[in-house]
Amino acid sequence: MIKISKSKVEAELRGFIGADVYIHSEATSFVFVRNFKVNVTDSFIAGEGPYRVALRFDGHGWLRMEALTHYEGDENRLLLAGYDDRGRMNVALHLGKEPFPE
Repeated sequence: MIKISKSKVEAELRGFIGADVYIHSEATSFVFVRNFKVNVTDSFIAGEGPYRVALRFDGHGWLRMEALTHYEGDENRLLLAGYDDRGRMNVALHLGKEPFPE
């Protein structure tokens, strides 16, 4: 994973607008959802690093993740993660056009 470039992640997020997307979201390794399918209607990235990402789905709900620092992606998925100063992952937000492996 590489450090978040706000403009690049913003462009990646736009690629999921209007699409059915599978979401994997995790915080502090014990609260998570996996393969939650939604239709993304809007997306935002904010902050100067660490970053906040918000997704609006199905026109009436939001998912917001904070403290994101790194990302990687391709045409079918975007993986965002937040690492602390000791290199431990604290949060993760993964978006995919296909379900994630169980």
